[in-house]
Amino acid sequence: MYVPGKMFFTKGVGRHKDYLQSFELALRDAKIEKCNLVTVSSIYPPGCKRIPTEDGLKMLQPGQITFAVMARNATNEPNRLIAASIGVATPADVSQYGYLSEHHPYGETDEKAGEYAEDLAATMLATTLGVEFDPSVAWDEREKIYKMSGKIVKTFNITQSAEGHKDGIWTTVVACAILLPGEGSPV
Repeated sequence: MYVPGKMFFTKGVGRHKDYLQSFELALRDAKIEKCNLVTVSSIYPPGCKRIPTEDGLKMLQPGQITFAVMARNATNEPNRLIAASIGVATPADVSQYGYLSEHHPYGETDEKAGEYAEDLAATMLATTLGVEFDPSVAWDEREKIYKMSGKIVKTFNITQSAEGHKDGIWTTVVACAILLPGEGSPV
């Protein structure tokens, strides 16, 4: 059984006349292009430690199969605003799992996309933990309720946005959570 013990977050943007190459350049900007990325669903493993991006990047080897939660978006429409965001919600009890969410909107700023992704992750965690809330209440109010419950300790997001290139070449954005083995974990 493999349960990741470490996680880091990264983001990037790439532009190129070819769609696939713009994605590759976004991965390069995020500094994870050398990995064989395997996308996974959105559970923040119990006891998983968030590490600085620079420390996580040092743990990667070319060709390595690397598990990632990835939000990705692309456009070739001039000036079209795109974003990719990962929202994170972790429980106060580190023996419990948390949630990550992927959001990939059009027309949303970093701030709006990030808040939405963060809200989504926190709402998924809140429903799992039995925190009562009104889903029609604004995120700011629900965030207070979640944190006051004592069950959700932290929420955050990592978001990358960009405007489509003025000449219509492909623009791709990525936001990723990279899952890594912990100390003594089997690879």
